[in-house]
Parts: sequence; C-alpha cells; structure tokens
Amino acid sequence: MSRGFVKEDDQEEAPFIPPRAALPDGVPNYVTPRGLQRLLEERNALETERATVVGSEDERRRAQAVVDGRLALLNERIVTARLVEPAPDHDEVRFGSTVTFTHEAGRMKGTMLTFTIVGVDEADVKQGRIAFTAPLARALMGRRAGEVATLQLGAEHQRLRVERIG
Repeated sequence: MSRGFVKEDDQEEAPFIPPRAALPDGVPNYVTPRGLQRLLEERNALETERATVVGSEDERRRAQAVVDGRLALLNERIVTARLVEPAPDHDEVRFGSTVTFTHEAGRMKGTMLTFTIVGVDEADVKQGRIAFTAPLARALMGRRAGEVATLQLGAEHQRLRVERIG
C-alpha cells in the first residue's frame, strides 16, 4: 500500500525498551543462585504487570508492548543463564566470592573496599556487587589472600592487596 493512503495518526511509534546490562559477545551469562532467583522474580512481576494493565485499548496495547519487550529481553537472559554455585572453599577470588581488598597506591591509597563478584544483571555497586566482567573483578579473580592485583585505570596503575575472601 502506498504511504499516501495511510493516515499519520495510524502510525504507532515503536516503544523504547531499555537494554539490559551489557554482556560482551561470547561471554557466558554466569549467575549466582541469588541472581537467578531475582531474574525469575522479575519475570513473575512483569507477567503480573502485563496481566493487570489498565486504560483505553490503545494505552493497554502500548503498555503491553513495552512489557512484552522487557519480557523478551529477560527471557533471553534466563534461558542463557549458567548457574554457578558458590565455591565451598574461599582460597581464591572466584565468581560469587566476596573479596575485601586495600588500595596500596594511587589516590585511593589505604582505602579498603569489599565487593561480591556476581553476574551482570545482579551487579549494583551501591550494594557492593560488581559484575564479573568489570575490570576490577577481572583483576582480582584468581588471587589469594595476601596477593596483589594490578588494575590499570587510565594512566594510573592501582595496586590492590587482597585482604579476605568469603
């Protein structure tokens, strides 16, 4: 059909669906048990939201399209999730580990921080959770208590001493 016969009001703009946290190509979607549980809870909440959308027919259709888009992205993450159980020992920093480290050099010298290394959908720096894909996590992975990791931040090299692993 020619565009000349289509009313402009009939053209519905595709809804904007915010992307999920970035997962680099070829990198497995590792999740902790907590992370997988949260993904499943999020799916249940979205399904409930979709079923309870109110408003005119157009408003419901648009709102359901947004929820459907979010559900599609979420379901892709759930299907690709690779559950990693916590390591029984805490001898080295691994996925799921909580690691406390001290900055030995640079502008943060002497600062002690604690983070848990988690999947990309579970990461939240404010809650002390960093994605396993983050440069900080990659620098600390495989280190043991007492060992030092080096992290390149721009022109600055950060030296991070692993204090505790839990």
